[in-house]
Amino acid sequence: MRVFVTGASGGIGQVVTEELVAHGHEVLGLARSEASAQKVAAAGGTPLRGGLGELDVLTAAAREADGVIHLAFSNDFSDLERSIAEEGLAMDTIGAALVGTGKPFSIVSGTTFSKGRAATERDPQSTSGPVGGRGINAGRILGLASQGVRTTAVRLPRSVHERYVAYGFAGILIQAAQRSGVSSYVGDGSQRWPAVHRRDAASLFRLMLEKGEAGTAVNAVGDEGDSMLAIATVIGEKLGLPVQQVPAETFGPLGQIFAMDQPASSAWTRDAYDWRPTHPGLIADLEAGDYPEIER
Repeated sequence: MRVFVTGASGGIGQVVTEELVAHGHEVLGLARSEASAQKVAAAGGTPLRGGLGELDVLTAAAREADGVIHLAFSNDFSDLERSIAEEGLAMDTIGAALVGTGKPFSIVSGTTFSKGRAATERDPQSTSGPVGGRGINAGRILGLASQGVRTTAVRLPRSVHERYVAYGFAGILIQAAQRSGVSSYVGDGSQRWPAVHRRDAASLFRLMLEKGEAGTAVNAVGDEGDSMLAIATVIGEKLGLPVQQVPAETFGPLGQIFAMDQPASSAWTRDAYDWRPTHPGLIADLEAGDYPEIER
């Protein structure tokens, strides 16, 4: 299958590209710069120069491909509204190019919230809060299942990780600790964060591209929930820093998210698609230490 992948040079996109190529697929990866193009090529894909805002490029690539995986997001947390709007327009453009084709279109989404228990795949996507717009975007794309597009959403947890390389939201805690000299947590630290190894997540994206039922959302969750305090404690130990409670506002627009208890389950996903995470959990990857240094 010839697969168009947005965000193919990113931390998740690179391993998704590697996973697809390893299973016999051909990847056309969107790349905004020469550096991004080199990353796509190194992962085994063919770079396509362009960005999320170049809608004609997205349309042409989607029409030519046998399927699409959308991963790109600007991650500009200083202007989440703009980033979410850009993502939504790009996804709508790709979806429009696929209407009536029956082609698979798998998008990235986030695990949702369910008070008092681990959220499941059957829980509706959150459409409120700082990143609620992404849930609205995802729901709109899944709705294209009724228009002849085999749409699926892979809900990623807060921390998509791999030791020495990526830590997801836990990486924000690492960087904050390196800058401030303390390893921080919000509230009493009992709030739980789900996580997944990025290579396990990549295998689920491939499965949904190949086998996903139209209109389906799955949870790419390896660990249902490690407490924020446990995460901060490991980071503090590895950096040789004290562990300290801080106000949620310390983390800006993400503080509200960090304060939420949001465990999630992938039991249905595992049964329905025979997905079996095999890589280390977040705490094990954090305990390996040797975190990337930030630029000061």
